[in-house]
Amino acid sequence: MNFVRSRLSIGNLIGQRGRQITETWIHRGMCNKPQEAKVEPPPPPAAPAHVPRASFRIPGYRPSELDKKILVWSGRFKTADKIPELVSFEMIDAARNKVRVKACYVMMAATIGACLLMVFLGKRAAGRHESLTGQNMEKKARWREEIQKEREAALALSQKAQ
Repeated sequence: MNFVRSRLSIGNLIGQRGRQITETWIHRGMCNKPQEAKVEPPPPPAAPAHVPRASFRIPGYRPSELDKKILVWSGRFKTADKIPELVSFEMIDAARNKVRVKACYVMMAATIGACLLMVFLGKRAAGRHESLTGQNMEKKARWREEIQKEREAALALSQKAQ
């Protein structure tokens, strides 16, 4: 019981102390003086002598034939002749990403188109009363007939041999 009382009293003490701290912070945060804004004239525009570059950036990349096609397909350049000798890796990477997204859109459209085609063909087959079960049964019946014919042929050969 004393243990519980000691914990409660410590909690009260911390709570009161915390309340006092927050009250003093609230009062200290208030200020009656208006803030004076320091107005500094803007610095004159300096001529950009050296533009800082990222240290990981490769200054130039010689694009391959596939990279040139990708740059044209992505719309970066009108023709392969207009592509410069050296191109930044970021430009090629952005063009590859754009072509990758376009390819994904084409694959999604092809998947949706194939699904719609399968639905159409399935409904048409159902209208003709065709089903996979019926086709399976017909195929197995043909196999049974072929096996029966082979047995009869083998029996006829064995009878001729005697």
